[in-house]
Amino acid sequence: MTTTLVHSVLLVSHGTETPDAWVLLDGPQVAAVGQGTTWRARVDVDGSADGPTPAPPGTTVVDGTGKVLVPGFVDVHGHGALGVGYEQPAGPTEVLRAVEHHRSHGSTHQVLSLATAPLDALADRLALVAELTRTPGSGVLGSHLEGPWLALSHCGAHDTRLLRTPSAADVARLLAVADGTLVQVTLAPELPGATEAIRALVDARVVPAVGHTGADLETTQRAFDAGARVLTHALNGMPGLHHRAPGPVAAALADDRVTLEVVNDGVHVHPAMVALLAAQAPGRVALVTDAGAATGQGDGTYRLGSMDVRVAGGVARLVEGGSLAGSTLTLDAALRRAVQDVGLPLGQAVGAVTDVPARAVGRPDLGVLRVGSRSDAVLLDARLRVDTVWFNGRSLPGAPNEE
Repeated sequence: MTTTLVHSVLLVSHGTETPDAWVLLDGPQVAAVGQGTTWRARVDVDGSADGPTPAPPGTTVVDGTGKVLVPGFVDVHGHGALGVGYEQPAGPTEVLRAVEHHRSHGSTHQVLSLATAPLDALADRLALVAELTRTPGSGVLGSHLEGPWLALSHCGAHDTRLLRTPSAADVARLLAVADGTLVQVTLAPELPGATEAIRALVDARVVPAVGHTGADLETTQRAFDAGARVLTHALNGMPGLHHRAPGPVAAALADDRVTLEVVNDGVHVHPAMVALLAAQAPGRVALVTDAGAATGQGDGTYRLGSMDVRVAGGVARLVEGGSLAGSTLTLDAALRRAVQDVGLPLGQAVGAVTDVPARAVGRPDLGVLRVGSRSDAVLLDARLRVDTVWFNGRSLPGAPNEE
């Protein structure tokens, strides 16, 4: 078991900024948090340990002067990296390689998103994600079905030939295959059977999300009343805010039960709109990557589900039609943009990649750094670039700068 003490940092966690802080990561758990020079009593700095509860011998001491320590990021919507799409027939080794790429950018825990595909293929992928979720040390929280129960009018990069309406039998089949590891399902609430599907998902302790929808305000409100609790990539795959047709975004902003996902890559949503969402729904905006197979790769042609995607200048679009098709984003880049381009306070931006998404998927134990919490942390330099990632107390180097 490894023990690490990080000191002299700006600690940003659960809405609080603590200057000159220190955190003791004792294996898989945070053992202590303090401020100032009291950390010296915890370690053998000058040949002796004089605190009442000193850290074990051999504790690694990290000087974080001028740096920021935050909880491990939680990405609740991502489709892959390094040429691997989670919807594609890749094996567990390849999928974990993509997961580890995002972890090197700070995302210690991830929900693996599956785009629209034939039901048999989705069942196969759900079974694989279930296996990975139960693999110790994977950091996989479970799966997210983004389709096939989406509206044709706002399907974006999803294959129109594979869209369908939710039936009780289909919902039951996919829930059974996932065996308790299905975390979230995005669906269009205006579809026949959608309300019944939302209720069935809630009963199975799955988070229903509204997305890829043409629903009006009232239909979206009914979905939230039925149990939907997330707006999937807000403003994308749905009508925008309009003064006579406020639509799903207005419904989500007005409902304190709802978390709004945002793909903050500077392409999907204008910084001014991100700022508007954050101001109107404080503590309810979760930054997500929606990252596809091209993430961590160069420009070229890739796949998203059954669709061909061309990446140029880091922007992914369908080869046919030109619709945005996910992103090449990592959460550390989304965090930097939130602070530097959108102008969010650091604490609010950090919350949007840590405790807000964690709570949205029912994991309030993640995305925080306090005594008793998991030893998942990210050390950021003064420019908010990843220096070191701790996952379950084990340190990993940050990814090379790819911007």
